[in-house]
Amino acid sequence: MKLGNVLIPVADLDEAIAFYGLPVKFRDGDRFAALDGGGVTVALAGPAEHVTASIAPSYKVDDLDKAVRGMTARGGKVVREPEKGPHETRAVLRDPSGNVFVLYQPL
Repeated sequence: MKLGNVLIPVADLDEAIAFYGLPVKFRDGDRFAALDGGGVTVALAGPAEHVTASIAPSYKVDDLDKAVRGMTARGGKVVREPEKGPHETRAVLRDPSGNVFVLYQPL
């Protein structure tokens, strides 16, 4: 597991891209934009891609189901079951302290 990005849900993708002022690495219409944060990707999620209600770290894993099982065995709670998105399969969990995070496996 490695930190893939920091996910930020936004109301307007164009406005958020202009606000953060970082180079755009990838964009999928009004759904999503990956910005170059200089060592970490800042992932802006438009309304169609709101998987969390607040900023959350997103961790890239090789096997999503296995990672979810491991995290829940260690006290994590599933907020959103694994679901297929346009570019990855993802799940949203809470750690034992209540912090939300995303696990994802690229398609």
